[in-house]
Amino acid sequence: MTIEQLNALTADELANVLKDCCAAKNWVNGMVSVAPFKSEEILISAANRIWQALNDLDYLSAFEAHPRIGDVTTLKKKYASTQLTAGKEQAGMTLASDCIIERMKELNDAYNEKFGFIFIVCATGKSAGEMLELIEQRINNEYEQEITIAAAEQMKITEIRLKKLLE
Repeated sequence: MTIEQLNALTADELANVLKDCCAAKNWVNGMVSVAPFKSEEILISAANRIWQALNDLDYLSAFEAHPRIGDVTTLKKKYASTQLTAGKEQAGMTLASDCIIERMKELNDAYNEKFGFIFIVCATGKSAGEMLELIEQRINNEYEQEITIAAAEQMKITEIRLKKLLE
């Protein structure tokens, strides 16, 4: 889709497209209210500006749209990959060992119990081992620090999705 095609959508159509990039209703409404966008850069800038103006409840609503990683089969599928060409999303991913998978499941469960939301991280280019290191570090954070980090990670994910939308 081009920026022109995005701008040609009705408000409802635009909202539906944007929900796939970030499910926070107030973010979607904010984006629809500032459309049309003159360029991809202006779209991304608006996305960031609107996201930064939201509150924790908005962030949590975006997080809830992500599937919870809770079973070993899902984790194996998530981290299993073949060698991808350089520059592709998740190019650094390697086949995760059962040990890493089991540990990720344990930490995901503990993280969700501690913070009340799933572990949010922009996985692009990260191996399962790197993801494990990140959750091991972040699980020790206080709530305010962690929701701030998770919100920043959500925005990275949203930016990637917006850019892919315009490919």
